[in-house]
Amino acid sequence: MEMSSTNHLNGQFDSDVQETSEWMEAFQGVIEAAGPERARYLLSRLSAAAQKAGIKWRDSRNTPYTNTIRVEDEPPFPGGSDALAMEQHLGSLIRWNALAMVVRANRAYGELGGHIASYASAADLFEVGFNHFFRARTDDFGGDLVYFQAHSAPGIYARAFLEGTLTEKELSFYRQEIEGKKQGTQGLSSYPHPWLMENFWQFPTGSMGLGPISAIYHARFMRYMENRSLLKPQDRKVWGVFGDGEMDEPESLAALSLASRETLDNLVFVVNCNLQRLDGPVRGNGHIVDELETLFTGAGWNVIKLLWGSDWDLLFARDKSGELVNALNDTVDGQLQTFAANDGAFNRAHFFGQNPAMQAIGATLTDDEIDRLRRGGHDMKKIHAAYEAAANHRGQPTVILAQTKKGFGMGAAGQGKMTTHQQKKLDTSDLIAFRDRFRLPISDADCEALAFYKPADNSAEMRHLLERRASLGGFMPRRNKVQTKLAVPEISAYAKFALEADNREMSTTMALVRMMGGLLKDAVIGKHIVPIVADEARTFGMANLFRQVGIYSAQGQLYEPEDIGSILSYREAKDGQILEEGITEAGAISSWTAAATSYSVHGLPMLPFYIYYSMFGFQRIGDLIWAAADQRARGFLIGATSGRTTLAGEGLQHQDGSSHVMAAMVPNCVSYDPAYAYELAVIVQDGMHRMLDNNEDVFYYLTATNENEAQPSLPQGAEEGIKRGMYCLQSQENPDVRLLGAGPILKEAIGAAALLKEKFGVIAEVWSVTSFTELARDGIAAERNQRLSYVSTEAYVTQQLSPSRGPVIAASDYVRSIPESIRAYVPADYVTLGTDGFGRSDTRANLRDFFEVDAKWIAFAALRALPSGKDAAQLAKFAEVLGLDLGKPLAMTV
Repeated sequence: MEMSSTNHLNGQFDSDVQETSEWMEAFQGVIEAAGPERARYLLSRLSAAAQKAGIKWRDSRNTPYTNTIRVEDEPPFPGGSDALAMEQHLGSLIRWNALAMVVRANRAYGELGGHIASYASAADLFEVGFNHFFRARTDDFGGDLVYFQAHSAPGIYARAFLEGTLTEKELSFYRQEIEGKKQGTQGLSSYPHPWLMENFWQFPTGSMGLGPISAIYHARFMRYMENRSLLKPQDRKVWGVFGDGEMDEPESLAALSLASRETLDNLVFVVNCNLQRLDGPVRGNGHIVDELETLFTGAGWNVIKLLWGSDWDLLFARDKSGELVNALNDTVDGQLQTFAANDGAFNRAHFFGQNPAMQAIGATLTDDEIDRLRRGGHDMKKIHAAYEAAANHRGQPTVILAQTKKGFGMGAAGQGKMTTHQQKKLDTSDLIAFRDRFRLPISDADCEALAFYKPADNSAEMRHLLERRASLGGFMPRRNKVQTKLAVPEISAYAKFALEADNREMSTTMALVRMMGGLLKDAVIGKHIVPIVADEARTFGMANLFRQVGIYSAQGQLYEPEDIGSILSYREAKDGQILEEGITEAGAISSWTAAATSYSVHGLPMLPFYIYYSMFGFQRIGDLIWAAADQRARGFLIGATSGRTTLAGEGLQHQDGSSHVMAAMVPNCVSYDPAYAYELAVIVQDGMHRMLDNNEDVFYYLTATNENEAQPSLPQGAEEGIKRGMYCLQSQENPDVRLLGAGPILKEAIGAAALLKEKFGVIAEVWSVTSFTELARDGIAAERNQRLSYVSTEAYVTQQLSPSRGPVIAASDYVRSIPESIRAYVPADYVTLGTDGFGRSDTRANLRDFFEVDAKWIAFAALRALPSGKDAAQLAKFAEVLGLDLGKPLAMTV
């Protein structure tokens, strides 16, 4: 890792000091006479000349280990020193209440957990934001968006307590949501969870690394909405406060180049560089600040380093020889953590004692003053200067690298300690020391009792706190619950072709895209549709949408596309509607989430359709989908080219046999595996009604296939069954066996019924199962109702299958656990077939034979379940007639 330029230069011997001095004096003269622009120009010309001469040199992407903003460039603190002192005092009160909340909960129940040290390090970063920068939503302003560092949630609750939006009773039930409800109040969730605190939290950030990528794509989505004239440009900001250790998550850094490429100057990251992750230093043997500066600068961001507090300014001024800067450049993070964990005397001996020049600087301070030297992230004046510069910067996103001490103010109990992240309990002496450190008006008895402290309503502190928030539009965080309905078009307006297909051939993926094209033309809902794809639009037959609605690009189209003469030519536009994200499933789902939560975040409902290879959905980005569920997303996820045997030729990593299992684990995800275009149409219509008309906080996962086949028309009366999860497709008066087929395997069940009748005289009834998941959820609810009451409630599966007692065979293109999920509610002998195991590259016919889900294997399973199948001698006969190899290995073992 490249360290700072100062560190690099200090490692080289200056062979001609006088010449160096002359160059430096000349350069300084240019700055003074012609200004910084001329100086930058000359540096660029020198760099170009060096390259031309073959000199292997480039400017370091690191700057010295000092603050980016010079003292003389700092703006005055709003309200002056009195306001600064007031806000420092308020911040200290909030620190106490946050600490008391966590320690009190763990004193009562040691298993609850919670975090003190993260907020202790970030408190001032949040307070400056709350008091001066984080603008709330009002009737005429959309409000800023803030992604809060999850481990700092106690501090956000503590501030809300002072503001009066949370009560003392609610604070008393921190991490006790169930018990709080029993006691008639709201318990406080562990981290930001909109599902659990729907009026409070706006964005879930508890899974580290998801906040940064979500913030970037939401900032981009705001620009998308503005460029499409759906939102008025209001200079709204997206702020994200994250931890330095969190930046190791791939998602944290995955979209940095997107932010700079699209000049998202509405985006500000604040990285709390307390230099410590959960177990120890983030970069013990280096500088995480330098590493992040290199990464963000290289990605095109504006970087502001906020490392040292105001009390360091005089020390830097006294550093005529540069020894102090050199020492900071050379001191690795692990050592800085050690300095944070020790007192002034230790720091005098081990930091300022490095050489005579450093000793002289240290001699100007007492041990107590050395102990109280603040890092930049604990100095509100410095923080304000950095935030002001970030908020006013244009043309680039900005990151503020703010250095802090983890567990700041916790003293021997936790400041800078390796174990500070796990610190949840403090004894009385530690609590009193914390009180004294921040000069809090709390008695010893109240310290020991962990009493919450709130100044009187008419006190100067409370007036200042409330006035600051009033000037910024009101309290934050807040989640908007105002509901706006959108008129859903009649199904025939966009899906008549699917309802009256009359055996025209098409795949369900193509049917879905055609429906979406129809919806895009609708006068009311059309502009609210957001098609999203991760670089597979042509694969999914979406190329016709390029000309219809265009691909969104912040720059428009600055080139003439190669295929400009084609009717399906690639067309980018500033008001384009398609979000074509490139090869980034994580980015595409982040865009989907931004659109799917627009109804709350922006007060404007959007309906996103994210279409992707189904294998690269829940399996690859399941954590982001779970976060979207927490955020109460509304929209459609389309797992196209789905199923283990439908995506012929692609093989192991592309063939999906498990996404419906993972979808079933998300409570507000409604998942379907439709077989026909008309089923798909009914489901899309139902989803739009639920999400746009009824304002239900659900989202839909639909799997679609790339297999062209004859599409029948909608059978009369099938709509209810399609939505509930199953309906009878080919009924029989007294069937010997019932065959349940899902998705692409439905036609295999139909083929099996024909084989059974033709070759064995067995009558089979065929059912289309559109959703085993919805059937299972219905069964669980019915079963619970029976258990808790005397009311006899039958599961929908039971109701539908009870008229006959013949065995039931269920098959899908997914693992057996999917059809197995309804076993308890099937009122007959039940056999399931699925595609457990790794996929293969081959034809669909061979794949279905391999996994034993084709018509022949379904027919064999049906024969085996009948009374005649109990005779072992019959098995070989069945296999011979059907042409099956009963000795083939189990698919999941090879």
